[in-house]
Amino acid sequence: MSTPTDTAPAADSNAAPVTLPVEGMTCSSCAATIQGGLARLDGVADANVNFATRRATVQADGTIDPDVLAEMMRSTIASLGYEVPAQEADGDQLAHEHEQHARSDAARIADYRRRFMVAAVLTVPLMAISMIPALQFGGWEWLALALATPVVAWSAWPFHRATIGAARHLSTTMDTLVTIGTVAAWTWSTVVLVGHATGALAHTHVYFETGAVIVTLILLGKWMEVRSSARAGDAIRALSTHQASTATLEDGSIIDRADLEIGMRFVTRPGEIVATDGVVVDGEAAVDASLVTGESVPVRVEAGGDVVGGTVATDGALTIEATRVGSQTMLAQIARMVDEAQNGRARVQRLADRVARIFVPAVIALSVLTLAGWLVTGHGAADAFTAAVAVLIISCPCALGLATPLAIMVGTGRGAQLGVLVKGPEALEDTREVTTIVLDKTGTVTEGRMTLVSAVAAGDHKDEAEALLDAVASVEARSEHPIAKAIADSRPGRVPVKGFRALAGSGVVATVKGAAADGSNAEVHVGSRRLFDEVPAEIEELAQASEREGRTAVLAGRAPASSGGLGTGALAVRPPLVAEAILVVSDVVKPTSHEAVEAFRDLGLDVVLLTGDNMRAAKVVADEVGIERVIAEVLPADKADVVAGLQAEGARVAMVGDGINDAPALAQADLGLAVGTGTDVAREASDLTIVSGDLRAAADAIALSRRTLSTIRGNLFWAFAYNTAAIPLAALGILNPMIAAAAMGGSSLFVVGNSLRLRGFAGYRSASAD
Repeated sequence: MSTPTDTAPAADSNAAPVTLPVEGMTCSSCAATIQGGLARLDGVADANVNFATRRATVQADGTIDPDVLAEMMRSTIASLGYEVPAQEADGDQLAHEHEQHARSDAARIADYRRRFMVAAVLTVPLMAISMIPALQFGGWEWLALALATPVVAWSAWPFHRATIGAARHLSTTMDTLVTIGTVAAWTWSTVVLVGHATGALAHTHVYFETGAVIVTLILLGKWMEVRSSARAGDAIRALSTHQASTATLEDGSIIDRADLEIGMRFVTRPGEIVATDGVVVDGEAAVDASLVTGESVPVRVEAGGDVVGGTVATDGALTIEATRVGSQTMLAQIARMVDEAQNGRARVQRLADRVARIFVPAVIALSVLTLAGWLVTGHGAADAFTAAVAVLIISCPCALGLATPLAIMVGTGRGAQLGVLVKGPEALEDTREVTTIVLDKTGTVTEGRMTLVSAVAAGDHKDEAEALLDAVASVEARSEHPIAKAIADSRPGRVPVKGFRALAGSGVVATVKGAAADGSNAEVHVGSRRLFDEVPAEIEELAQASEREGRTAVLAGRAPASSGGLGTGALAVRPPLVAEAILVVSDVVKPTSHEAVEAFRDLGLDVVLLTGDNMRAAKVVADEVGIERVIAEVLPADKADVVAGLQAEGARVAMVGDGINDAPALAQADLGLAVGTGTDVAREASDLTIVSGDLRAAADAIALSRRTLSTIRGNLFWAFAYNTAAIPLAALGILNPMIAAAAMGGSSLFVVGNSLRLRGFAGYRSASAD
């Protein structure tokens, strides 16, 4: 569980948060206790402790050195009775932490199993002699005392230890309720037994079996809960640990993966895991990248192609030059993003947080009132005591605390397995209200890998036309746009270029040596129609013909280098810019885009195609994938305005894009989805990142987010409903404390099991594969 602090001073936005792993928490109340302690430290603006991820994070206010603050956090956590494991200093810190969590989980599972087994062996005969009169003999209560004492004292010690730790700081946890309930039953019975033996008290019923059964059932529930919840982090642990331990260099020597440096070349044989991110310099292989992208089909990689560490070369040997190592690899970054998302706090959790913080003290007060109410109304002390203990046990808020963080952990982990990275819990909630999805065309719906189809240039001689096209290719070689790359790659010849400028949404211009018809320098303009003052009829006809086929026409023209125009001067002081050449490039629609559009409609979304391309070319692509609404010829700077316009119409907009020019629109949208094959800027501006280029993954991302949110809401509903229904029954004496203990354990197991169902989410890509 994570709980917000009540009041927090304005944090220094430049101060980095400090995060530490925490071990020893047994319930969400433990997280609340630690969080309260950290929030009171000097230099802390806000504190958050996540029970599911076992992380404590504080936002510093910038007044205390981070190292000093971290030491203060360790001291506070230790004083509360919990542990901060030692952290690795290298780039594998996250993997090391996950290994620690795995070892800690194994130790907790073994400890709960051992304590449960001892408790069960002693409780069975205790119940028999307590509840079957035929087995009772003179002084059987003393045997009951002997059987119950190890159960209440030793088997239940983890609960008592946590209770004592919290009490030292005037706090309470779920364990407080267990301790009070079981110790009260044992103490009451012992006092009655000893008092009767000494003649100080009259004989009355004892409740040794009540305390023992409560401990046994709660231990059984905790044992099963820890076993199940330990599986919740399997996905993220796999990302952190599924890596080669060594790398084989070109000369045959073997080194630890941690010793790899950028520029080193290593060999990956068939069936081996690629040691780190790099570029293939020799060899060819089908690479299984399912761990990173969620795509089940291996991708063919050859010399010049990029590979990601953690993927598997299935059928060939590769020689790879390392480009990223340690914490900079894609796998490490994905693991870090998922980890940060799991540590976030969903808005839907805040109500649960507020309730959980006051729940235990309120339950203790309610138990006292129950005891008093029964006594005041003339009932016997035994009945009053039984009802009060039942209220304590049935009210343990374990399920409430697990409801949100566990579902987020499983959901984001499953997303990582499918190549879907969620920036934070808020992004999950934003998917709920989305009604419209806007798709960028190039690189999102299409492959984004342009190829030159034809090039025609005016000129009295072939050499003159070729020279103009060489000049165009030389200018385009300075641009990173996919269209420019296609044109530049089509012609190897280069001539000197200077003064290169990109004109947003229009094209590019540069001064090219000898590009003019008379051999002098000329400004070469390359771009769309809006860049030119005049387009001859024959060129316009060719452009329209290519656009009707869904292709993109790029025009080029020249202006005197001395004009100083560069496309920005006033028409009155420079000659009209006339298109002299047309270059037609073509992109290919991704084979899965049509299925993706159908999936978006299945999710109830209106689909819009957004592009800077002309309407004719955009319509061809839209018709091919089944999109009816097209917004074309939009300048990059205006894409965000288009999204804002849709929002003004009442739509909740999701935007899918991949380029730098998509970043403002991604930020403007209610939900931004970046295709992972695009730019870092787009990924930074997005809420969800799709690692693969498959557009169906965007549908999977939305579907998984909605499923996760639905799971959270279901968990919270049943956790609240369980307590709302059970507490009155316990207070009225209808619910026996032993049944209450079983019900409390059952509610936690329901939340865990419901959250783990997210591991089975398949998505649209899996359905298509079937």
